[in-house]
Amino acid sequence: MRTDFSYLFTPFLAWLVAGTLKLVINSVRARKLAFGLIGYGGLPSNHTAIVTSVAALVALKQGFDHPAFGVALALAFIVVLDATSLRREVGKHAALLNKLDNPSTGTTPLRERMGHSCIEVGAGIFVGISVAVIITTLINSKV
Repeated sequence: MRTDFSYLFTPFLAWLVAGTLKLVINSVRARKLAFGLIGYGGLPSNHTAIVTSVAALVALKQGFDHPAFGVALALAFIVVLDATSLRREVGKHAALLNKLDNPSTGTTPLRERMGHSCIEVGAGIFVGISVAVIITTLINSKV
């Protein structure tokens, strides 16, 4: 019996691909290496890529009618809703609080890039599904 590490490897690879794309895109926009812009927010959404890759992998390997797909899809919806609503609102509040804060107090500004736009989430979904399809194709071609 062969051990299947695809459920471990796929979300890690989706995170790596999305993070690398985010670094490249932010670096091109900033015209310098933009390591400081990696994290919450930006294109593509790392969180969305991770959860989407797992949901897509379960669907491709187990089927859309498998209970694990329902759980993975529910988790993906929660992450996407969080990214596009709550975390985005937190970022807006941080921006307003940073404007109100007096720079002479010596406080560190709050991080303003927290949530995602629909395009950023869509790009994360694309990355996640693409990685799952590639991994599934590679696994099936070796069987």
